[in-house]
Amino acid sequence: MASEQIRTRATHSGQALTYAAIGASQAPDLLYYPPKGFKPFESTVRLGSGIERFESAAEAVLTWGIQRGSGISVENIELPPSSEFDYVGLVYDADGNPVGPRELDDSHVYTEDGTPHVAPGVTAELVVHILGVKFVAPVRVVSVTSDENRVGFAYGTLPGHPEIGEESFMIEHRADDSVWVTIRSFSKPSTWYYRIGSPIGRWQQRKATKQYLRALLPARA
Repeated sequence: MASEQIRTRATHSGQALTYAAIGASQAPDLLYYPPKGFKPFESTVRLGSGIERFESAAEAVLTWGIQRGSGISVENIELPPSSEFDYVGLVYDADGNPVGPRELDDSHVYTEDGTPHVAPGVTAELVVHILGVKFVAPVRVVSVTSDENRVGFAYGTLPGHPEIGEESFMIEHRADDSVWVTIRSFSKPSTWYYRIGSPIGRWQQRKATKQYLRALLPARA
């Protein structure tokens, strides 16, 4: 297998998310009323048109392709253990409001190289190098959307992540046959020394977003 490592015995499963507003990246008014103390962000780009473009972009998003295509290593992917007490994420309505817990599903979908599709409760470590320094950012998938015209997911931060907050990636097939990707997030530095480096953090966020979007453009698909 490539850089991705898959573990069925989770090392992050006992850790709680580092923020309380779980699912808020889906809120329609996020940019105007973000969780207190967090900076909101949103970017939307057209990827092309047609059902094939939608399906290929959706597959890329659900297999961490947007992260890997932007140069981020996705390591230590951990499937949630099967138990009635597991956290399996929330279900959202069309307006992004949580309507209840998702039902537990023991089945997981894998790509040909063995990488599991994202699913509620799955954790992973996102590894990136900034100015020669290695950063490991543990995250947990908190929601997955898989509708006829909308596919995507959101993950939240775990202890050890340089930031606190949530980020979502959504592919949309609109009525005019166009295909779009929307990236939304709310975040803040996790510690005082990351707050000192927040200008670098904001620069890295803008850079990462451009790389995310480029990773899904037709020429890269």
